[in-house]
Amino acid sequence: TNNNSYGAYITEGTTFAQDKLEELKATQWDYILKGADNVLGCTGINYTRNWDIGTNGSIKTISIKINWNDRIEHSISLLSVISQ
Repeated sequence: TNNNSYGAYITEGTTFAQDKLEELKATQWDYILKGADNVLGCTGINYTRNWDIGTNGSIKTISIKINWNDRIEHSISLLSVISQ
């Protein structure tokens, strides 16, 4: 049962990270900024989502980290690169 729950949490967290990544990729170049928010999943878990942006000329790196706690602290990270 615990493994099934953990699988649901990691799937949900990954989906929230991908959602933010897609949102940032659709944002006008000059308005892609770092930030953070909280998202409540349908599993009842509260996820903390942080994203950081690095710029090097016409390339931006987007790093998204999702944290959640289900008696143990967990996190996943996604990294993507976009060009102008």
